[in-house]
Amino acid sequence: MVNRDCIFWLIQRAFLLTEGYLAPILFDSSLVQHECIPQAILGMDVICQAKSGMGKTAVFVLSTLQQIEPVSGQVAALILCHTRELAYQICHEFERFSKYLSDLKVAVFYGGVHIKKHKDLLKNECPHIVVGTPGRILALARDKDLVLKNIFDDQFEILSPKSLIFFNLTFVPFQPMEIYVDDEAKLTLHGLVQHYIKLSEIEKNRKLNDLLDALDFNQVVIFVKSVSRAAELNKLLVECNFPSICIHSGMSQEERLTRYKGFKEGHKRILVATDLVGRGIDIERVNIVINYDMPDSADTYLHRVGRAGRFGTKGLAITFVSSGSDSDVLNQVQERFEVDIKELPEQIDTSTYISFFLQGKMCRHDDPEGSFDGFFLEVE
Repeated sequence: MVNRDCIFWLIQRAFLLTEGYLAPILFDSSLVQHECIPQAILGMDVICQAKSGMGKTAVFVLSTLQQIEPVSGQVAALILCHTRELAYQICHEFERFSKYLSDLKVAVFYGGVHIKKHKDLLKNECPHIVVGTPGRILALARDKDLVLKNIFDDQFEILSPKSLIFFNLTFVPFQPMEIYVDDEAKLTLHGLVQHYIKLSEIEKNRKLNDLLDALDFNQVVIFVKSVSRAAELNKLLVECNFPSICIHSGMSQEERLTRYKGFKEGHKRILVATDLVGRGIDIERVNIVINYDMPDSADTYLHRVGRAGRFGTKGLAITFVSSGSDSDVLNQVQERFEVDIKELPEQIDTSTYISFFLQGKMCRHDDPEGSFDGFFLEVE
């Protein structure tokens, strides 16, 4: 049950009582939402650590909407994101939850889009909530197109370019409430089955092909270590008639967002990506993550595999181990998060990694596009 302070706030915010908003928040809320929303909506400073895919975004979106009293021409909230795709996703969540707050304006700012377009938007229709990446926010603030005086006090200062976008604030009085939903050892998702495969570098392509043919999945994300490997692997998969698409930093921003939206909407079922999409990106249909290349750290591993098994659903993570350094990282993951990752067995029970009774079989020859409208379904 949600804290009564939270319920009182939800009743005050009438827009959440319409079209199914209230029920998911009251009855399907995760532990992180249960713990954090009552504190955040009261205006407390909160630092929260919880597993991937457990609804942390909803915490700060709802608490921000609670505290904002829109004033025309004034920015009231700033949300910084480390990638453009995440900024786009979070902006969409603000728009979704503020659907019935007709006076509230939200906008997203990131590189790859001509800065004049952003300057014109700020001049003609200043948003109340700004979501963006550090570089573009810094540029707009320096040119005084983005005015943040209603967010920061007189101690706010944008430092030199070398420091990117650090703020010169007095942190001593800042005593946030720290909420740790789980200790660090439990940050891997409980519904996620994790395995590894030992193989040589030259065996990876054949093994990946075999896995994609054998496994049942809704959508899968395949992580590689470089832009060039992402492009080449995606090309290979497409040539083999797999419904694959790739996203990496070598693309234009428009192309990246188009591909991200297409994958999220289910137009493609396989995404080859660099760590650009390894943090925060939420695509609910993804139930398998494959580390084609081993991540460089335990932290990166945690964020990558967190793309599957989100919000209590089941998922499968498979990691290719092809060198001594790969084995070292795998050992670090197991020690740090107290998880026993076993070698992938010859047969794996589908029910352990897929949540729905309808399970899609990969049908390359019947539907090269691989969209959700065209692949065969097997009823368990």
